[in-house]
Amino acid sequence: MNEMKPSINSGRKFSAVWIIPLLALVIGISMAVHNVMTQGPTITLDFETAESLQPGKTKIRMLSVEIGLVENVVLKEDMSGVTATVKLDPKSRPLLREDTRFWVVRPRIGGGGVSGLSTILAGSYIEMDPGAGAVGQREFVGLEEPPQTPLDAPGVRLTLYSSEVGSLGVGESVVYRGFNVGRIETMEFDREKAQVRYDIFIDDPFHQLVNGNTRFWNTSGISLNASAEGFEVRMGSVDTLFLGGVEFANPPGALSGSPVEHGQEYRLYETYEDSLEDPYTFGTYYVVSFYQSIRGLKPGAPVEYRGIPVGRVERVLTKELTALNFADSLGQDQVSGRAIPVLIYLEPAMLELPDSQEATDNLVKGIELGVSSGLRATLSVGNFLTGSQLVNIDYFSDEEPAELGTFEQYVTIPTIETGVGRLESQIRNFMDRLNALPLEETVAGANKVLGNVNGLLESDETKELSSELVATLAELRHTMSGLSPDSKMYQGLGASVNSLNRTLENLDALMRKLSDKPSALIFPTSPEMDPIPEARP
Repeated sequence: MNEMKPSINSGRKFSAVWIIPLLALVIGISMAVHNVMTQGPTITLDFETAESLQPGKTKIRMLSVEIGLVENVVLKEDMSGVTATVKLDPKSRPLLREDTRFWVVRPRIGGGGVSGLSTILAGSYIEMDPGAGAVGQREFVGLEEPPQTPLDAPGVRLTLYSSEVGSLGVGESVVYRGFNVGRIETMEFDREKAQVRYDIFIDDPFHQLVNGNTRFWNTSGISLNASAEGFEVRMGSVDTLFLGGVEFANPPGALSGSPVEHGQEYRLYETYEDSLEDPYTFGTYYVVSFYQSIRGLKPGAPVEYRGIPVGRVERVLTKELTALNFADSLGQDQVSGRAIPVLIYLEPAMLELPDSQEATDNLVKGIELGVSSGLRATLSVGNFLTGSQLVNIDYFSDEEPAELGTFEQYVTIPTIETGVGRLESQIRNFMDRLNALPLEETVAGANKVLGNVNGLLESDETKELSSELVATLAELRHTMSGLSPDSKMYQGLGASVNSLNRTLENLDALMRKLSDKPSALIFPTSPEMDPIPEARP
């Protein structure tokens, strides 16, 4: 009987039962990959509050096209604000750049007008403004106020600093000669500079009107200025009259400065008149020292070169002089003491040179060369009626060569005395020389000669001379006797010298009085009161 042997097959066969699960797995993976590949990016936006932000309702728009939705809003860990999670469409991925801006659109009323009225019925939404930076940013800080100008708008962005807020606000106008050419974009307090900062934008092509010499001032309201010529009223456009604004222009007569660049900073003046006080940017400081009286020389007094204004007097350096032990310095020179230092500020633009650092450097080199050729600073009377003085710079060819000096951190220009001060000094020197003449020694010498002549006439040898010689010597004796202290000629000469001394003393007093009060030539001065009252009988 044949035995049946079992057939053993070690190979495995694929069961048709697994086809459907595998197919479902492949389809699921492909759908997941497709979902991931086609899903839009998720970003976060930080705001100060969650006002008008509703998860699942608040939409993201760009140019009125919906591109996303707010999914979630939560508080920050430090409670400083809220963070909104936003889901965007896939096509918005290239728009997410490092300078992209987001802000909530809601009804607003401000200097720029009324905006966001459409959200009263449709609801608030988040507006997106794509930037131009690097792609890939996913975390943003939302703006609390909508930007006034798109990032790619042609023009220039500048920064203004002011010590006070005044009546300016975001969205208000920037005008040039009454024409609206820009706007204030942001306003915040700069803690580092302790000043109010305004970021403004000036549209193209008006930004070409701005240069390094341009001045900005607050043109809000009406400005009234009273002067000797009458009343002057200044007012801006109708918009700035009620809402406020900023105006700019170059100072009258000032040359155009360097071209403006993005982010350049300017000072915001309170009024137009304030912007004219210091119309130039570049200049240099010097110190001039005077031994004569500086009465009538006040801060702001002009500094002139042959009648042309080149700068102004800043102040008298009295504190610095005190620091140098003024009282002790008198021991160095008992006659004149230490000179009074005066700080002056020179501006090359006042000589119709460019208002730049290069022109200032050229001015410094010119003064250094001029001092070696006789350039000196002097005090001059600016007005005889008021007694005001000014500093004059000019060349004096008869002066010896000199060099620039130093006082503290400043460079000094050599000075000389001119006008009344120099005449007073010359009179004083003449009187000193006259008083130093050996008048008594001269008379004593003459008396000695007269005694010798008398002795010669009385000698036996002289008596033996001819009668003619005796007569001649007698006449000489008579002549010399007129020079004796008891003679009329000697007394007349003494009286003349005394009269000359009194005249010179009166002239010296007059020069001193004119130096202190130049108007004394025109207006009589009242006599000084006796400081010690008389005793009653």
